Amino acid sequence: MKQIEQNELIKQIENLIGDDFNGVVSVIKNGESLFKKAYGYADLPNKRPNNIDTIFEVASGSKAFVATGIMKLIEEGKLSLESTINNLLDFDLKQISTTITVRQLLNHTSGIPDYFDESVMDDMTELWAKFPCYLMRKPSDMIPTFVDKPMMYNPGEKFQYNNTGYTVLAMIIEKITGMEFDKYLSKLIFEPCDMKSTGYYELDRLPANCATAYIHDKERDEYFANYYSTNAKSDGAGGVYTTVDDIANFWKFFLAGDIVNKETVKVMISAQACDEEDEGYGFGFWLDDDVPFFQGMDPGISFITRHQFNGILTIITSNFCNNVWKLNNNIEDLLGV
Repeated sequence: MKQIEQNELIKQIENLIGDDFNGVVSVIKNGESLFKKAYGYADLPNKRPNNIDTIFEVASGSKAFVATGIMKLIEEGKLSLESTINNLLDFDLKQISTTITVRQLLNHTSGIPDYFDESVMDDMTELWAKFPCYLMRKPSDMIPTFVDKPMMYNPGEKFQYNNTGYTVLAMIIEKITGMEFDKYLSKLIFEPCDMKSTGYYELDRLPANCATAYIHDKERDEYFANYYSTNAKSDGAGGVYTTVDDIANFWKFFLAGDIVNKETVKVMISAQACDEEDEGYGFGFWLDDDVPFFQGMDPGISFITRHQFNGILTIITSNFCNNVWKLNNNIEDLLGV
């Protein structure tokens, strides 16, 4: 790309981003950076700016890593897609169906009671009124938040996005490997993929260079940190901290078949279920016209990354819960995707 064309493209993308965005935007084509820039503040009161290498929490974007970990165990013959939870979990399932399979947990068709049912709960902070968020530091800590609820529907009956399903998958990883799920994912994915800034960190013990996530208080017209709005540490459904460069590394190694084999990759980024709008879901990945992406949103957090067939890779993180989805679509339209 000629320098004048590159400069014009940068200007056009900057115009799309505007002045009120907080986070990092990265656009890559065939491994070459087209655009990468940080905006706003990682620490608002102290005016510490976001940088290219700032570490952001990406909420449910983490599900792609848990799904990859499960699929690796399946490749190794340590479980199967049709393995049922009654043979994999060691706590009283109560009303939860024992016939739920790993496949159904992966593609959100299990019907397992969801601790945060996004169809009826608007704000995750509602959950912590009964179950203090500061006590939630591993997947099994979340059991009381869902185990006494009835099934949402019969296993395999339909697709409904479900956070509990991925918490249970993290528990399955721990049961099979004998390791904490985040340490297993670090060994399987983060270390081999040179994702040096990626990990599952405790909210009150974050490493250096992490962005604080901020929520807007409409009544007082000010921002406050999300410390009391989400788990102290991930339960498997979300909670990984990462950078745009680390996400790019993940895509590179994942699609090349270097974490799980290419046949497994194909399965994971093919529609295994569909929502009511016919948007597909594989295992840990959404599909839009067969284009794979993963995304996340929690209080103060928004994230999306999409990998187009023409080699365009977009990665957008925000610690002010900006509308990364609209921005991503506008950037893709600009690039003619």
